[in-house]
Amino acid sequence: MVTLERRRVDGCLCSLANFMAVKEILHEYLQTARDAVVWKLDGLTEYDVRRPLVSTGTNLLGLVKHLTCGELGYFQTVFDRSSDQANPWFDENVEGNADMFARADESREDIVAGYRRACSSADETIEALDLDSPGKVPWWGNQPVTLGRILVHVTTETCRHAGHADVVRELLDGQVGYATWDSNVPDHDTAWWHSYRDRVEQEARRAAG
Repeated sequence: MVTLERRRVDGCLCSLANFMAVKEILHEYLQTARDAVVWKLDGLTEYDVRRPLVSTGTNLLGLVKHLTCGELGYFQTVFDRSSDQANPWFDENVEGNADMFARADESREDIVAGYRRACSSADETIEALDLDSPGKVPWWGNQPVTLGRILVHVTTETCRHAGHADVVRELLDGQVGYATWDSNVPDHDTAWWHSYRDRVEQEARRAAG
């Protein structure tokens, strides 16, 4: 448990209030990444949210399904908290890589709702525990961890997959952006981007001789 003693974090002394603020900041970044992954589905057909765009089969709805398993596994199982949601990660009879794609009989609405429900349960864990609350990760050989480490891990994983979703969505229809409230992309017209891409291609060819 967190004590009232001052802690040294990244070389700086931090009070209890600042230590608790770290959890809030990490949680905020996690939520931003969660929202981005779901937002990437907006406006697409059932085929496009499911279709694989690379040889490893990466697809938008599969990313949401995979992240659902992560939220349930890392914030429920690791800290011995119960959940009524099934997690394909722990089903021995499930098809290989089942958490990375959506079957035809699984609706987009159900998968997204399941993700939001898993995130809500995870939020309860994050709010209930301190950053140094202990847990164990069975699939890491029961390695002992803290909520802080798991929060960083899941945030990193979600951001990584949000990046995958960025690329998949751009391949589908050219749409880009970081969030509904901030594209984080320079505001240029199509002609400018075509010219820029050509410039990058030219530099790549020059470097290759």
